Amino acid sequence: MHDKKNFFSNLFENLKTRSAGKTGALIAFILALLLMIFGFWKTLFILILTLVGYYLGVRYFSDDEAIKKILDKLFPPGRFR
Repeated sequence: MHDKKNFFSNLFENLKTRSAGKTGALIAFILALLLMIFGFWKTLFILILTLVGYYLGVRYFSDDEAIKKILDKLFPPGRFR
């Protein structure tokens, strides 16, 4: 998991140092590919699920204690750990 954090932090640092035009062009290219391959509604669905996943990841899974609280709500405490 530590490697993933390094990967994403390096990715975001590279995006910050690049020009905004190149970053915008890359995002537009990826969006255009998604639209060509899947169509509008499927692409919109993918983008919405991506945003929901990002929000849930930032909100709930950035803290280890929050994950334990969620698991304790879903399962009896201490049973599956």
